[in-house]
Amino acid sequence: MKVQITSLICGAALCATVMGMPSLVRAGDESETAELLITLLKSGRAVVSEHQALINDASKGNKGFTDEFLAHQVIEKFKAKTRVDLSRPSGVPQSGILLALLEAEREVVLEGQPVINKQGVAFKGFIPAVFARKSGEKFYKKTGIRLKLTGTDYRFPGNKPDDFEAEVLRMFADSRHPKGQQYAKATMVGGKPVMRVMDPEYAGPTCLTCHGGPKGERDITGTKKEGWKEGDLAGAISVVVPMR
Repeated sequence: MKVQITSLICGAALCATVMGMPSLVRAGDESETAELLITLLKSGRAVVSEHQALINDASKGNKGFTDEFLAHQVIEKFKAKTRVDLSRPSGVPQSGILLALLEAEREVVLEGQPVINKQGVAFKGFIPAVFARKSGEKFYKKTGIRLKLTGTDYRFPGNKPDDFEAEVLRMFADSRHPKGQQYAKATMVGGKPVMRVMDPEYAGPTCLTCHGGPKGERDITGTKKEGWKEGDLAGAISVVVPMR
């Protein structure tokens, strides 16, 4: 399903750039691009988290949590964090790539409407982690840029860390590593040069509902809890940007 990007987000020329894909990242901008993508993914995930109670409200049918609503919220959050206004993005070198991720996020919400608006069902499985994973998958198909959640305690097979990610996760878990500090490295994947950036994530109060204690107890999804405590390393957002 393809989302039609409205004038809220981009003009016709930029839309053509997004749909044509890609000459999207200028040489030397890969690290900055990765950081912006991480912030944009976090913004979308935060919107889902803030509206989780609404999404899980079994008494309501149409929740009004549409892809258009998500876009408005994400644009405002992203602008507050980066000063980049995705409703007027033409001056940003990464505008095409950022709009591609925003489009992917909208598609996830649009395709989730039958589930989100299902009356009589509380927990629907439309949670921030699932939203972020599906957005990353759609984004990769559009751009060839990998954007995923990963961690030692991964639940979804596609989130399993590769060798590089596992090594960086061990570094993040080391008490000597400054908490919250990203890691970036230019390296090779499949014989091609890439910039890899990982952003550590730590368990917050909302994470503990499913991932906290007691360890081994089943959470609302039926999965065993990991026993995390607030502030524990929960994993990382991993980005792989091809270098030109």
